[in-house]
Amino acid sequence: MLSFRLLAAALGLAALVTADAPVTPSFPYGSTKVRGVNLGGWLVLEPWITPSLFDNTGNPKIVDEWTFGQLQDKSVAQATLQAHWDTWIRESDFAAISAAGLNHVRLPIGFWAWDVSGGEPYIQGQLPYLRKAVNWARKYSIKIIIDLHGAPGSQNGFDNSGHRVSEPHWQNDPKNVARTNAVIRQIATEFGPQVDVVSMIQPLNEPAGYKSSQILTVAKQFYKDSYQSIRHPSGMNGVQASNMMYIHDAFQGPDYWAGMFSPPQYQGVALDTHVYQVFSDAENARTNQQHIDNACANGPTFAKFNQNQLWTIVGEWTPAMTDCAKYLNGRGKDARYDGTFAPPDEPVVGSCGGKTGDGSGFSASYKAFLRQMWEAQTYAFEQASGWIMWTWKAEQAADWSYQAGLAGGWIPQDPTQRAYPKICAGAGPGVLSRNTGYPPLREFG
Repeated sequence: MLSFRLLAAALGLAALVTADAPVTPSFPYGSTKVRGVNLGGWLVLEPWITPSLFDNTGNPKIVDEWTFGQLQDKSVAQATLQAHWDTWIRESDFAAISAAGLNHVRLPIGFWAWDVSGGEPYIQGQLPYLRKAVNWARKYSIKIIIDLHGAPGSQNGFDNSGHRVSEPHWQNDPKNVARTNAVIRQIATEFGPQVDVVSMIQPLNEPAGYKSSQILTVAKQFYKDSYQSIRHPSGMNGVQASNMMYIHDAFQGPDYWAGMFSPPQYQGVALDTHVYQVFSDAENARTNQQHIDNACANGPTFAKFNQNQLWTIVGEWTPAMTDCAKYLNGRGKDARYDGTFAPPDEPVVGSCGGKTGDGSGFSASYKAFLRQMWEAQTYAFEQASGWIMWTWKAEQAADWSYQAGLAGGWIPQDPTQRAYPKICAGAGPGVLSRNTGYPPLREFG
């Protein structure tokens, strides 16, 4: 009797996908906790992570990687980026990440590293550094998640997609989606065989599902198509790859994805969700205890989905509980916390003094609170499959930096060490649970 796959092929039903064989990941997801960090601001620029790169241009209209290549001399942009790529992340960073007891790195990279055929003004040259990172990770026994952080047309309008625009356009043109999937196939072809290190491929970071049902519809179909690109990069008759596929929840929360991308039709799919408490007035206004309670309340929700649906790993979060970091809301934007985001009607929670910067002005009590937030969140997220903090380093935002937290003492040298082992005692589902789907986690004018 013909298998369903062979029958489908005989009938020309290539779009019908049968169940793949179970994959054997190179990391024991589900039984060993993911503890990791993002390498933000390296192969995709973000003004708040490296404000000096933007300030040194002398041009306030340069607000993202698109305008970085568009609004200054190309040779200057190329030289600046080359120096940045050479120095921002080095082998010593991977050694330090490993020494800190972390087992994963999530590495954002934009589509433009492979494709600028649409005439985009991006500077290319990132791929040799991605290849170096894979080799460094192998040396220090770290798993890498290659995260496609920006897509043609921008999938969310954020500067971290490479192009800060008022509305995303990725979903409006099938060519954008096709180009994105072609990049995923290139990633899977080169890095899929290196599954010993590249344990996961993330086809798209943060599609803005809260914007419209159209984005959700396009994103879901794109995930299905990119699943085939990741699992079968050389076609349905080729060897099935064992890299995990890591899908972002499009700001809908885990429950929205219940029943999708599950076995037997899909194998080796994990869910990414991002948890921040700083991108709205209401979140900034929370007391310290409310921030802690909110973090703890996520644990049971994530644990349930992790057990009954897909392995769930919180791929972005931070100990920072203000939006005070310079350019965090975008270059030229100020902070909600101190009322400067949208004056004169923006409510004031407090002063940003001592809340961000290089950390030298952090008080003992503030460091203790950062430690509490780090512990509350890691405790909650480890009720599911684990966590990947945003981000490893930042020029002027120690409150967001894993590296600075290790040096300053609010992040432990051993991620299993607990100064507040009962911080989430009594927390349950529904206690100050986070909003999902609204408001947008970042707002740009």
